Amino acid sequence: MKSPNATDYFILTFLAILWASAFFNIKIATYSYGPITIAFLRIFFGMIPLILLCYFKKIKIEAFSKDWKWFAAIGIINLVIPFFLIAYGVQKVQSNLAAILMSTTPISATILAHFFADGEKINVIKIFGIVLGFSGIVYLFSENLLINNENLFSALMILLGSTFYVIGGILTLKISNKKNENVTASILIWGAIIACPISLIIEQPWNLNPSLESTLSLIYLGIFPTGIAWLLRFMILKKNGLVFQSQVAYLIPIFGVILGFIFLNELVTPKILIALSAVVLGIYFVKKAGDKKIQSI
Repeated sequence: MKSPNATDYFILTFLAILWASAFFNIKIATYSYGPITIAFLRIFFGMIPLILLCYFKKIKIEAFSKDWKWFAAIGIINLVIPFFLIAYGVQKVQSNLAAILMSTTPISATILAHFFADGEKINVIKIFGIVLGFSGIVYLFSENLLINNENLFSALMILLGSTFYVIGGILTLKISNKKNENVTASILIWGAIIACPISLIIEQPWNLNPSLESTLSLIYLGIFPTGIAWLLRFMILKKNGLVFQSQVAYLIPIFGVILGFIFLNELVTPKILIALSAVVLGIYFVKKAGDKKIQSI
């Protein structure tokens, strides 16, 4: 596993901005579309540029090869389920809060990577950074203005969605010998195949009368935070490992709060700022753990 350099951290930051922008666009999309349809169309619009990219670069797409079960499994676990859970949760939760909740990803990523990924062992400083970052998330749950009895279940669904991202990342390591474009396109194809009939049967999107704003948000979701971002994600995952890639979750809430305030005028409370401070400190200690050779525990 290669040590991350300045370029890797720049890509990680850009990826965080792309994913942070997804949350307020999901919020806008929920004004007209149901969560399953959002998941399907987000995957569909993300699939198109990846297929075109593979075509022009003459990269074979192996979605229906002997490894199709891996692509299908990752498509379900890494795309369909979390996209649905996040869209479901954002209906009743502020987009900036959803972005913050997603920063729980490194906790489960670090634990699972310790057992299933080479070179990703847990150490003391890494644990401290993750716990510190997550303490900010826990603190948010004491903010009744943001999380209450009416949207607690929605917030928990977003947390669950972040866990599926981690599991999907671990599964991706099973096919890490394949080209990034091929992997991304293949799982998007399977995600679309799986999500399409569910959307048609349950939500019957042909009965919708969506606004232009919601539709443009969905198209953006597909091309940028899905197609392009997933390509960057798999590139980082293969080069630098699961725990480094999961650090993007610490940056997402920072940009998510900023973008939610700018585009949706969402509420930013003192507790949100305190939580973000804890997250930023968590980034520092997790990075420090990766920079030094520390005895594993």
